[in-house]
Amino acid sequence: MAVKKIYKLGSKVLRKKSEKVHNFDEELKSKVEDLKDTLFNFQKDYGIGRAIAAPQIGYHQKIIYFNKNDKELLMINPKILEKSEETFEVWDSCFSFDVSFFVKVKRAKRIKVKYQDIEGIAHIKEFEDDLSELFQHEIDHLYGILATDHLESNKDIILREVWEEEYK
Repeated sequence: MAVKKIYKLGSKVLRKKSEKVHNFDEELKSKVEDLKDTLFNFQKDYGIGRAIAAPQIGYHQKIIYFNKNDKELLMINPKILEKSEETFEVWDSCFSFDVSFFVKVKRAKRIKVKYQDIEGIAHIKEFEDDLSELFQHEIDHLYGILATDHLESNKDIILREVWEEEYK
């Protein structure tokens, strides 16, 4: 239950694949609290951010924590079951980039995700638009994939300052 270091672009830690969570115990709850504390701290310091994946703080387990406007969602062992054929482009950034630049990526407009909660109970939920993009981004982290891996052109990178002026 502490603010943890967020590993940055280039770190080998971010490229490791995460393991499935099998034990829904106190250790898991402690890791979730670390994710929560780290997300809130990042939001306070940077004024941006909605979710964080466990590998970003060095925990190689399939855990994602989301919180925006006090709407909270914890996904353990998330798996995308379906992706829409319809896609859209979005400027994406990452805590592991210090949100200092954005990359244009193409994502499925809708996804259906199966995941477990803190008690191990399975849920299936659909997400679309910005939440679809967000959870695709976070689930990618669980497999060592970063937003920069989705770049189609090296011209699709901009600094945060430009993004805020032109796209926010």
